[in-house]
This record gives sequence, C-alpha cells and structure tokens, in this order.
Amino acid sequence: MDSEEVTAPCGAPDRAEPPSSFVRLDSPQGLQDGGLETTPEQVRQEIERYKELCGALEQDNATLQREKEDVEQRIQQVKNKRELIQENLQQRNPLDDLIQSLQSQIFLAEEERSGLKQEKEMLEKELEETRKKSWEDPIMMLPALPERNLVFKGRATDKEDVNKLMLTPLIRYPLQGGSALITFEKAEVAQRVIEVKEHTVELSHGESLEELDRCQMRVQASPVDVLLPSALEIGLAQSSRSILVSGLPGRGIPEEILLDKLELFFSKTKNGGSEVESREFLDDCGQVVLTFVHDGVAEQLIARGQVQVPIGKTKYKLKISPYMRGEVTNLQLQPSRCARTVLLSGIPDVLAEEPMRDALEIHFQKESRGGGEVDALGYVPAGRRALAVFSE
Repeated sequence: MDSEEVTAPCGAPDRAEPPSSFVRLDSPQGLQDGGLETTPEQVRQEIERYKELCGALEQDNATLQREKEDVEQRIQQVKNKRELIQENLQQRNPLDDLIQSLQSQIFLAEEERSGLKQEKEMLEKELEETRKKSWEDPIMMLPALPERNLVFKGRATDKEDVNKLMLTPLIRYPLQGGSALITFEKAEVAQRVIEVKEHTVELSHGESLEELDRCQMRVQASPVDVLLPSALEIGLAQSSRSILVSGLPGRGIPEEILLDKLELFFSKTKNGGSEVESREFLDDCGQVVLTFVHDGVAEQLIARGQVQVPIGKTKYKLKISPYMRGEVTNLQLQPSRCARTVLLSGIPDVLAEEPMRDALEIHFQKESRGGGEVDALGYVPAGRRALAVFSE
C-alpha cells in the first residue's frame, strides 16, 4: 500500500522531552530531523528489532523473578533456622542448669581436696615431730612393738638372776627411695666417711675420659641410729586351758599332718584329753601349743609330764609343759649408733639398680677417698621402699 505523507503544520510546538522514567530509543534509520517518511521494509525491521528487545526484557524479567524467589526462599530458610535455634536454646536451659550445678560441685570438690591436702601436710608434720620425739623419749616406741610368742629355754634356780631374760636384738630399719646402707669391715672407715658428710661419686670410669664426658653425683653420708632395749619386764601367767607339747619328730612330717595327729590324740578322753579348741605350731622352737575347750584338762596332762603319742608307725614320747602367757609391762629403750654402717641419701635416679650399687661400692672401697673394705651394701632406687634388718 502507498505510504501516506504527513506534514507537520507550521508553527507546531517543539516535541516535549520524554519523562525520565522512559528510555529514549534511537531514531530509526531514514528518519532525519524528526521526519516520518519510512518504507515498509524499514518498519518491519524496526518491529523485529523491538520484538527482540521485548524478548530480552522478558528474559531479564524472568531471571529477576527467579532470583527474587531464590532470595525469598533463602530468607525463609534463615528464619526457620533462627526459630529452630531459639527452640534449641530454650530446650537447653535445663542442660545449662545441670552444667552449672556440676561446675559448682567441681568447685566444692576442689575446695575439699585443697583442705584435705593441707590436713595431710599437717599430719605429716606431726608424724615427723613424733618421730623426732621418739628418739628423745624411747617409751614413745612402745605402741609399735609387735606381739611375739616367747618360749623360755633356761633353767629356773634360786639365784637372784632367775627372772632375767637375755634378748638378741633384731632391728628393722626403714629405707626410703634414693638411699643406701653401706657397712664397712672397720668402724674407723665408717667414721671417716661420716665426717666428710658429702661425697662426689664418679658414675663414668676411665682414665682417658675428658672432663666433659665424666658424670658425677653428690650423696650425703650420715650415721645410723637405732633404738635398742635396755630393760624389759614381762608379766607371766600360766594358761588354764593350754599346754606346750615338745619332743616332736623331725621335719620329715608336714606341719598340718602333725597337728592333725596331735589334735586327734589329745581330743580323746581315754588319753586324758578333751575337745581341742585351737592348735598352733611354733616355728622358732618346733613346739606345739594346744588349747582345750574345757578347764582342768590342761592341768591333768601337765601333771602326767609325758605321754606316748603314735605318729605314723612310731610312738613318740612327748613332753607336756605349762604354757605361759606373757605381757610386756615395762620396756626401756636407748638410742644406739651402728659403728660400721653409714646411711647414704640424696642418690639421684640416673642409673639402674645394679650399676648404681657397683658405682657406690667402687667409690667407697677406695682408701684414697677415705673408704675401705665394704662388708655389705644395700641400695633402694627412687620411688621404692625397703626394710633393712640389723642383727648381732
């Protein structure tokens, strides 16, 4: 179709500027100075171009819509998480109370532990003071004496020494870790070692060693003081229901079998016995103490003095003696110093037990260092304890 020509009237006002909210599009080709003369082909091209622009805008709008939905979805997820966290926090309130309660209990337990630690330190201090006092007052050692069965092997006479008892001391001396007891053959050697007080002991031997390669340790030497009984009084009383059986066969018969044979024999009334309450084998003297249920049985057997008891295929003539019960009524102790023994303390834990013992013995047997011939040496490593036994 033919295009119409439109001519603007003269004196028409200039075109107004479009609002800022609109986008100015470029003038189509062929339009100059606001002219409207176009061809159909140009119009079709412009329409296609605007269609493409509209399609691009629709795609951009769809993309923006999807992004908006994604953002709204994420916002909702964040809100849901926040609500869930708030619910969890509300549910954790009882757990927080429990945690606070446990923390309070831990605090109280720590305070109690601190108090017990202080009490322990006070008790250890009191124990140390008691030990020091025990050396000054020997009677303090009385409660620590163990009970002991004694068998009198002497003869009673009319002389004044009838009540005297000879004692052979057997002293048990506690040793702490990191210490040693060394006994020399001569007392003067022990005295020289004690007078020096501190000794430097070589742990690495060899004349070719450099000064930096030598390893040494310092130990302290001190005397060994023990408590020995100076006077002992024992109150004796004869048991009314016990007897002492001696003259038993040698060790070829086991103790339990021997005790069974004796109980079987002395529990019969035809043998002058009765029901046996207890039996005890005294290892140090090889004798047996039998205690009967009823009084008077022991007195009749003691009056007989001897009985023939079949043990195995042999009959043995056993001696029946009264069983005396004794109780210590008075014990006097006096401090005594071991003449040939020295206590070494402050020994560090740097060598095994055997090499450390050898190093100490090598050092203290050298006369050039004030030592001498060593009779015995006992070493207790750090972290352990031991008990040394002194006997005459």
